[in-house]
Amino acid sequence: MRGDGDGWAQGPQGTKVWGRYGAAGLMLLAAAPDQDLEEIKVLLQHRAPWTNQGNTWGLPGGARDSHESAAEAAVRESVEEAGIDPTAVEVLEEILTCGPFTPGEDAAMADGEPVGWSYTTVLARTSSGEEIDTTANEESLELRWVAFKDLKNLPLLPAFEASLATLKEHLAKHL
Repeated sequence: MRGDGDGWAQGPQGTKVWGRYGAAGLMLLAAAPDQDLEEIKVLLQHRAPWTNQGNTWGLPGGARDSHESAAEAAVRESVEEAGIDPTAVEVLEEILTCGPFTPGEDAAMADGEPVGWSYTTVLARTSSGEEIDTTANEESLELRWVAFKDLKNLPLLPAFEASLATLKEHLAKHL
């Protein structure tokens, strides 16, 4: 079952999206108590050119396996892509930020039935409130802790950029 989510599915307007059972990303925050939202830092991944929508900045994440929750997939992918210590992560909330999309004829199949694709952003913070060490794998050109106020200065993954206002609203509930 491990890795059974790897593969393409159909997304909006028939586009190809990665993750037979959907995908999830970890929005990992380094936030001190009562810190101003614009100063909170988020771990970003500069995606390698060969990846889907490469050369953009987004969240570590990837395909969900059939047996995983969004949080389990996002943390697993962040361990793989960013070398984070999962014991240093406190999951706060799962937020559906894209989809679900009704699959077409060429969509992924599970038990003979099409699977609708969605993307879930998993909001989490480091247990310490501080930045934690990271190690990039081959899917990353770079990993960087970036303050919310500075996100606009990077070429963001379009779907991540589109979800920022919603993610900020959810984050405000946890401060």
